[in-house]
Amino acid sequence: MLFGAAEAKAAWSFDQVLRKAEKRYGRTAPAKDRLQAWHDLIENSSPLSELDKLHAVNRHINQQVSFSDDLALWKRKDYWATPVETLAKGAGDCEDFVLAKYFSLLQLGIPQHKLRITYSRVLKQNQAHMVLTYYASPESEPLVLDNLVDNIRPVSERDDLALLYAFDAEQLFSIDAGRFQHVGDTSRLPFWQALLERMRHEGFNLAQLQGAPGGA
Repeated sequence: MLFGAAEAKAAWSFDQVLRKAEKRYGRTAPAKDRLQAWHDLIENSSPLSELDKLHAVNRHINQQVSFSDDLALWKRKDYWATPVETLAKGAGDCEDFVLAKYFSLLQLGIPQHKLRITYSRVLKQNQAHMVLTYYASPESEPLVLDNLVDNIRPVSERDDLALLYAFDAEQLFSIDAGRFQHVGDTSRLPFWQALLERMRHEGFNLAQLQGAPGGA
């Protein structure tokens, strides 16, 4: 099972995922090297504290992935790449950074309820952006994992960002003055559903991911 419902700890088989990736991308560098480095990140980070896991994953993905927009990379206006696709390419846009970090942290045992994929706006450029937010507890100020800023900072130190919407594996929220308002579930997000389906084809067993079709 990929994620246990109680603790949301991932348990996917990297060997199976890698075999499928090799058929698609080949067995030569650099794609295989980046995927192997991702596996090593997960293995080496398992004993770390929760906060150290955040820093290790944020640093690794920001170093391994270069920014490229979807039109240049995928010849599409908008495309949510799987972590395997992003790391094989070594490139992606903001949501691809976020998704690679999100699934990596779930694999490392970070509970689903502590992570939210968050739509935001970069205020100076008035530009849409996506970040990953982490909540140590429901009342805690979120920490922001971002490809624009390498350091993980609390949201109060990110006055360049306005957080607008967020979702976890099950629910979609609007954000107003730091308060969450439930506005639906992830069935309203077709890019998310398409992403999960492609991950299944890559060898990920998503049966226990809350909110996924066929999940608990």
